[in-house]
Amino acid sequence: MRNGRRSVLKGLALSGVGLTAASALSMQARAHGNAEHGTLKGNIKHAVARWTFPDFSLDELCVAIKDMGFAAIDLVGPDEWHILKKHGVDCSMCNGAELNLEDGWCDDRFHEALIERYIPHIEKVAKAGYTNLICFSGNKRGMDNETGLKNAVKGLSQILPHAEKHGVVLQMELFNSKVNHPDYMADNSAWGIELCRRLESPNFKLLYDIYHMQISEGDIIRTIRDNHQYFGHYHTAGVPGRHEIDDSQELYYPAIAKAIRDLPFDGYLAQEFVPTPDNKAGKLNSLNQAIRICDV
Repeated sequence: MRNGRRSVLKGLALSGVGLTAASALSMQARAHGNAEHGTLKGNIKHAVARWTFPDFSLDELCVAIKDMGFAAIDLVGPDEWHILKKHGVDCSMCNGAELNLEDGWCDDRFHEALIERYIPHIEKVAKAGYTNLICFSGNKRGMDNETGLKNAVKGLSQILPHAEKHGVVLQMELFNSKVNHPDYMADNSAWGIELCRRLESPNFKLLYDIYHMQISEGDIIRTIRDNHQYFGHYHTAGVPGRHEIDDSQELYYPAIAKAIRDLPFDGYLAQEFVPTPDNKAGKLNSLNQAIRICDV
């Protein structure tokens, strides 16, 4: 593994990140009172979303996050799980079973196709030793909330016994429909919580995206404290803009992270912001800063 790490760092050097950036990250970690490779406090399970760092190969991203002191990446599909395993990195949120973000469980026209995809995918996730598999409500297309709930219950009830059998947790992501995902059904926590109540399964949770829910409804910390039993995973990003979670945006993530830390919660808090720097070293610095902000 040490030779593999050296090879990837060499690749980073050739692509503009290099050992200088890696060293800078280690120095920054030490400046925050951590060990050589950025040992964290251990109160929060950190992760990062794969899609927000498209300039990096998955190998590069694995090496970078381990240098920061954590080892989990969201939204990686089966074709790349072997890369995560090579680096000892967890797939904190699996994907690849969904049709897309718009054609989801709230519309029964898509149930047959979704069931055909999710049943074997659940088995793949379990066989790989992972737990979380993402799913989506999809768009309303003129449908009322109650019809959407009934449809989602009908469809998800056909795959949840399989998820329960294999120890896989389906996590439906909450999106805002105001800015990013017009017409999305699960655009508020109340709809998602009611779906959880009706399904009554420990293997169905909500992916509570803090960025999206700040746009949709705000009241983030109280919502988390009052409904944490329904939330199985968290995503971050700055509001507005979906960029860094520093003081350039309106959310105060140290307080949010403390609220999550103080709950009976053993899932992940995953960074899903789009870094603003135009170079790889800057992007890694943005990620490292976000991890330190949330490491309470």
